[in-house]
Amino acid sequence: MNVMGIIFANDASIGDLTDKRTMASLPFGGRYRLVDFHLSNMAAAGIRHVGIISRHSYQSLMNHIGSGEEWGLTLEEGGLEFLTPFAMSTSASYRGKLENLYFAMDFLEYGPEDEYVVMTDSAIISNLDLNAVIDSHVASGKDITVVTKAGIANGSKQLDLALKLDDSGEICDMAVDYVAPEGYLASMDTFVLSKKLLMHKVKEFCARNLFHMDRDLVLGSWQKGELSVNVVQFDGVAMYNESIEEYFRNSLALIDKDVRHDIFHGNHNVYTKVRDRVPSYYGEECDIEDCIVADGCFLEGEAENCVLFRQVTLEEGAEVENCVIMNDCVIGAGSELEYVILDKNVTVRPGSKLHGTPFAPIIIKRGETV
Repeated sequence: MNVMGIIFANDASIGDLTDKRTMASLPFGGRYRLVDFHLSNMAAAGIRHVGIISRHSYQSLMNHIGSGEEWGLTLEEGGLEFLTPFAMSTSASYRGKLENLYFAMDFLEYGPEDEYVVMTDSAIISNLDLNAVIDSHVASGKDITVVTKAGIANGSKQLDLALKLDDSGEICDMAVDYVAPEGYLASMDTFVLSKKLLMHKVKEFCARNLFHMDRDLVLGSWQKGELSVNVVQFDGVAMYNESIEEYFRNSLALIDKDVRHDIFHGNHNVYTKVRDRVPSYYGEECDIEDCIVADGCFLEGEAENCVLFRQVTLEEGAEVENCVIMNDCVIGAGSELEYVILDKNVTVRPGSKLHGTPFAPIIIKRGETV
């Protein structure tokens, strides 16, 4: 069975952290980017023809992925390809994933041997067995498969696509941009359908000024009885990074070894770009407790319940708690940080005090000095 993959890199945004980078290239877990999970899922399923659709701010994403060798992929036509549809689009604004696919039609048409397409969005990460999803799709005989997660719908979070099943396991309700109550399944923005059907629907819908994957293709077609929908429920850890609060909470959740094992090793290993660094240095007076610490750090202060990326410097007397500290940050002596996200290359002056909350962490933009 020949399958191609598509990863949408820009279809979510969480403010300052994605202001100058794609969602796919957002750092996560000390050494990784969100795209690593999607590339690893596809590589583990034997999917080698992968297109990454990026509308803007994709330089860091391209630098991170490089030739794709860490995931067993090859940067070439018919292998791993970066697709920038709006570089050749006459449209002045983004109108939806179907329009992205329309301008990436050459990619879809290449390789007539591909039977199915797996599409994922960067914001939601998991260690997903795509082979099992594809097998379920084929066995169901239905037109499109949606991967879902129970327990996300809670009556307060707005879901891009919410589905409810009846006692027989068939869909009895579906809604878009809906604050669904408990009992609904949340889409993980992962879809499987035949390439032939996808190409036909993309051309047809765009010709009718319809551009949204969830609202137009899935919900609209299901309501009209034009497409049948299969639902796969994922039982592992699924992390929705659709807001700053969710990204912050998910980052710190990795400190739990069970969560960490599931997301990084559940069905297969998650790979990332190799950047060899010296081991982290722990000073005689440092106190590091319940933290994820990447390589190359220089630690002489105190840290508790934090994620410390590569080459973080924590000077003597500095105290950080419940923080996400990205690459190459320097935290000056005597500083106090709590509920803070430091983007890459931030310098915190000695004696500074930054205190956020679990629901509204303070964000310091990349390269700033505070």
